[in-house]
Amino acid sequence: MPLRNAQIRRLRGLAHDLSPVVTVADKGLTDNVRAEIDDALRAHELVKIKLRGERDQRREWAERIVADTGAELVQQIGQVIALFRRNPDRPRIPLD
Repeated sequence: MPLRNAQIRRLRGLAHDLSPVVTVADKGLTDNVRAEIDDALRAHELVKIKLRGERDQRREWAERIVADTGAELVQQIGQVIALFRRNPDRPRIPLD
């Protein structure tokens, strides 16, 4: 489900105070890193991820993470991205 602009603005505000829970660095998007991202999204719905690499590499990682997890990219500023994925069993963040 694509997010509406008002929902994205609300999620950006909520993400402001969050710290990155996963860092993607030299080894890239390994299976373990993907599993950690998936677990964090399942547990929190809204997470920040730090991408340590060059600009093109960060963009590629962000696109692959979004495609692999089914999450929505809420924000990307420098080396940090914020992702949202609704937990179908136990939604935590009201969007409306």
